[in-house]
Amino acid sequence: MTMEREQGYVTSVLGTGSYLPERVVTNEEIEARVPGASAEWIADRTAIVERRYAAPDEAASDLAVHAARAALDQAGLDADGIDFIIVATTTGDAPIPSTASLVQLALGAHRAACFDVNIACTGFVTALSIARAYGALDSTTKVLVIGTDVWTRFIDFDNRATSVLFGDGAGAAVIGSVPHAPGDPERGLLKVELVSRAESHELISMPAGGSRRPASVETVADGGHLLSMQGRGVRDFVLDNVPGLIAGLLKRSGYEPADVQHFVPHQANGRLVAELAEVSGLERADTHLPLRHSGNIGSASVPVALDAANRSGVLRDGDLVLLAGFGAGMAAGAALLRWTVTEGGTR
Repeated sequence: MTMEREQGYVTSVLGTGSYLPERVVTNEEIEARVPGASAEWIADRTAIVERRYAAPDEAASDLAVHAARAALDQAGLDADGIDFIIVATTTGDAPIPSTASLVQLALGAHRAACFDVNIACTGFVTALSIARAYGALDSTTKVLVIGTDVWTRFIDFDNRATSVLFGDGAGAAVIGSVPHAPGDPERGLLKVELVSRAESHELISMPAGGSRRPASVETVADGGHLLSMQGRGVRDFVLDNVPGLIAGLLKRSGYEPADVQHFVPHQANGRLVAELAEVSGLERADTHLPLRHSGNIGSASVPVALDAANRSGVLRDGDLVLLAGFGAGMAAGAALLRWTVTEGGTR
C-alpha cells in the first residue's frame, strides 16, 4: 500500500463540519454578570461580540456528533466508512469512557477505533498529525478528527480575564486520501509541527478533579474545578513561541510567509491573533476569525474556523492554508496544507 500511495495518493481534508449551540450570549449579558466587564471593553479587547453556550442537556460529545455528521455529509461518507475517530477535548463528558467512544456510538461508526487527545487548544492540530500518520499507512484509511469543548461549565464569572472569552462548540474534519499523479504540484496535508513547553504549564490550569487533587468539598469551595489563566503570560508565550514555530514549518516546507493565502488560527482573542499574524509575517494572508460570534471555543476553535472558511467558498483548489493552535500545557502546533478540491467537489 505504501508504494501505491507514492504512485498516486496524498492525505487531505475530504470534508469539514461544525456546530455551535443555539443559545447566544451577548457582551451585554456578560457585562451584567461579570464585575468590571463592559460590553465595549470586551469587544475592544477581544473582538468578541457574542458567544454560544451549550444547553443544560448538551455535553461535549453531543456537540461533536453534530459537527461530525456535517463533515461526513460533505465528504460523502457514511459513519461505517470511518476507520478512526480522534476527539480533541479538554472538557469531555466524563473522565471515562473517552468522548470519542460516545461519538462512535451516536454515529454508528462501528468499525472505528476511538480515542481522545487532551492538549487543550492545540488538540485539533495534534490530532491532525496523528490522522496524517494513519493515512500514510493505507490509501483507503479514513479518519474523523473532531475538536469539541464545553468551556462554559468551567468559567469563573468572578474572573474577568477568562469569563468574557469562552464559549462552546465543535468542529470536525474527515481525513483521507485523494488521487495525486506523480509530478503534479504537491497537495493535501503537507507538514505538521508540534512543540511543548512544560515549564510554562501554570499559565493555564484547572488544578482540581484529577489524581493530585480529587474532587472534594474543599476543591469545589476554593474553585479548583474552574479555569485559571494568566492572560499576560499566555500572550507572551504565544508571541515568543508560535511565530518561530510557523517560520520553521514554512522553511522546512519550502515556503515563505507571503506564500500563505489563508491563516486559520486558534480563536484565542482577536487582538492577540492580529498581533500573531503581524509578527509571523502573515499580513498578506486572509486571517479567518469567526470568534466574533463564537468566542474562544478551545479545541473546537481551529476546525470551526476552517469549516467556516471552507463553506464560505473562499478556499480555492491549490490555496496554501496554515492552521495554528496554542494553549494549555503549554503547547503549540501548526499544520500546512495545500487545499484540494476533488472532482466530486469535496475537500
